[in-house]
Amino acid sequence: MTDPGKIKTCRTGSGSVQKLAAPILIALQYGLGALISFSIALLFSKNIIHITSGTAMIGSLWAMITFISVTQDCCSSTQDTAWLQVLGAFLGAVLSGIFLSIFPFSIAGMALLIGIVVLICQVLGIPGPARLAALTVGIVMVISAINPEIPPLVNAMTRFLEVLIGSTIAICIVWVWQYLPCNSGKTG
Repeated sequence: MTDPGKIKTCRTGSGSVQKLAAPILIALQYGLGALISFSIALLFSKNIIHITSGTAMIGSLWAMITFISVTQDCCSSTQDTAWLQVLGAFLGAVLSGIFLSIFPFSIAGMALLIGIVVLICQVLGIPGPARLAALTVGIVMVISAINPEIPPLVNAMTRFLEVLIGSTIAICIVWVWQYLPCNSGKTG
């Protein structure tokens, strides 16, 4: 049981134990979010989509990477980052799914499509999602090269859903974390 007096001193930041409380909670936040996002994506890939173990692990890693990159120090920043990630993943997944339905994987094709998706984001005036759109193109195309038996549109949809999983877990964890006694005081 936590001593209520320590919670108060934790908020003021006095004492070496109290100074460690916030960094420990942040580390736990990232560890827990990584565990949850990876596990949910793995269960989803293996049990719902029925993807092979190696590809399911890569997809789960993609969900965990998304969780880590989306997580910010307050709810509003996390939601803003999640929106950019989801929009970028959607654009990258749609374009790479269409591309791979027409053409086979090639390094030149992947590079060309990455350039095209970044150009589309820039021209549309939405440069924020460009990075994740480019990354999604890369991961969809590489997974299609590793496992050509996965239909391109299923691969693309699965990568998008993994980003959705990681982003959703980030929003939920940051929202819950704001109510912990030793948070940084940022509840945005």
